[in-house]
Amino acid sequence: MKKFLFMHRFILLLILTLVSVEGRAWWNDAWPSRKQLTVDASITGADIQGTVQDFPVLVRLHSGNFGFFLDLAENGKDLRFMQQDKTALKHDVEKIDSLVELGLVWVKLPVVRGGISSGSDNFTMYYGNANAANGSDPQGIYDVNQVLTYHFKEGEALPQDATAYLLHANDSKAIIDPNGYIAAAARFEGQGGIKTGAQPALEIDPENGWTFSTWIRTEQEQNATILQAKDATAQLEIKLQGAFVQASYQNGSGSANQTGAISLTPGQWQHLALVVEKNNLLLYLDGVQVANAPIALKPFSPALLIGSSEAGAHLTGWLDEVQIAKIARSPDWIKLQFRSQSPDFTVINFGSDESAEGGASVNYGRIILENLTVDGWVVIALCGVMLVIGLMVMISKGVTLKQARKENAAFLHQYRNINVSNLDSLDHDEKDEDQPAEDSDFLAMFGKHDHFQGSPIYRVYHVGVQELRKRINGNQTTLSSEALNVIRARLDAAVVREHQKLNKNMVLLTISISGGPFLGLLGTVMGVMITFAVIAATGDVNINSIAPGISAALAATVAGLAVAIPTLFAYNYLLVQIKDITADMHVFTDEFLAVVSERIAERQKRSES
Repeated sequence: MKKFLFMHRFILLLILTLVSVEGRAWWNDAWPSRKQLTVDASITGADIQGTVQDFPVLVRLHSGNFGFFLDLAENGKDLRFMQQDKTALKHDVEKIDSLVELGLVWVKLPVVRGGISSGSDNFTMYYGNANAANGSDPQGIYDVNQVLTYHFKEGEALPQDATAYLLHANDSKAIIDPNGYIAAAARFEGQGGIKTGAQPALEIDPENGWTFSTWIRTEQEQNATILQAKDATAQLEIKLQGAFVQASYQNGSGSANQTGAISLTPGQWQHLALVVEKNNLLLYLDGVQVANAPIALKPFSPALLIGSSEAGAHLTGWLDEVQIAKIARSPDWIKLQFRSQSPDFTVINFGSDESAEGGASVNYGRIILENLTVDGWVVIALCGVMLVIGLMVMISKGVTLKQARKENAAFLHQYRNINVSNLDSLDHDEKDEDQPAEDSDFLAMFGKHDHFQGSPIYRVYHVGVQELRKRINGNQTTLSSEALNVIRARLDAAVVREHQKLNKNMVLLTISISGGPFLGLLGTVMGVMITFAVIAATGDVNINSIAPGISAALAATVAGLAVAIPTLFAYNYLLVQIKDITADMHVFTDEFLAVVSERIAERQKRSES
């Protein structure tokens, strides 16, 4: 009873889930496709007690989670992100490259809860509207506390601030390197850094705190400055000494308060963050607090030097995604920032792609069929004909063999119970006896079965009885060895003919087994040749342009295997059945001749006595 109730509830839950999924309203019919994205913040650790609000999460699109880059409008301007398909989420497309199948999009999530988020935290990505206006809103994805963000986009002469404060760099000796950690990055070659003048938004207030974060990569040990925030009254620094990084704060003319030093790993991108509180200086590496120092923070309005200092301690290495907030970010925020931006962690899970046609999943079979070439259709059509013929042979032959086994058993049961003196009592001499027997398949399905017409053994018996009647007439009691040999030969010939009847059309199955895969391979090779010929003619080597053609070409091989595999199994099964029936006929032949010899011997004894 408990098991029944459990299954009942499970089925009901499954039905409700399916109904809710199918019943999700489509946000806008102008967008033909969408993908469900699930937020899983459990990766940030079980210590999260509350929530992280207004968080800009990085959505990384690549061939492993998104296969429709060619469906996107130019630069991903058609991308839209919705919660519950009614609340639009602000987003910023940093990069869309259909050639290498890479997309980087920042999406502002109102709430990210610790652990696996509820359905209300998940969101949907809509795409595929070529006529859509650009939906990116770079300044809208950050909360009011985020005062500076440098993405280091390609083509920027000076780093541009992506926040609403527009604190663009005043000067920069850094080079924009397209091969950064998150799209492009700033490469420093020991010649200077990035300067940003003092602004009210950069003011450090002890009551609110301050946060700096970046991704850093170095290739060698060095003495350099990663960040210098300084005015006439105070100075905040993050320094690189050899392979160790250390933060310090100095107020007025007093000595600097320094955190402990932590080692960086050469040649590896690592997330570095400095959180300044009223009484603490906290240094984070890869989302984990690694050092701290007590301070007495005073208000000051610094100018910024990134990757350098006034003393000329220039950095050699890379920085990416430099961000500054005018509050002290929480440990949960720093941890989520590190893990959501790193490709090594999964904070966003991707569901299946759906189309506006009833909200169903994308029909990959339809995509394959739409890209089939003429030769592919020809091959698949031929394979379809072979499959139909093969199925007809398998079904008819299966019925024939089943009927043969059944009538063999019935005949042998009666045969072994007859008197030896009436050996021919089961024989029926009909004029049309041989007519339907020419096709055992026809006989098994449509012929008469009133006296074992579907039994191969009976037909061998019929031949033997007819031959015996020709040679024994009236009171004849002897049968020469030559006559017995003739009867044996006729019986063997009858067995061979029955074996041929049973094997009739089996060659069609062997043709399907051998020819199906080769025919499919031919279609695949032709399809691949045509696909590469198109590439040669157009010069388009985009994987998205050739993938449909290749997948359609492979459909021909699938068709060939779909013919060969079931045919192979059926052929081997039917072959074993035919061998068994043939063996039974050989056994019956020997048994019949033995009984005939016994009958002749008995009649000869009676005549002598």
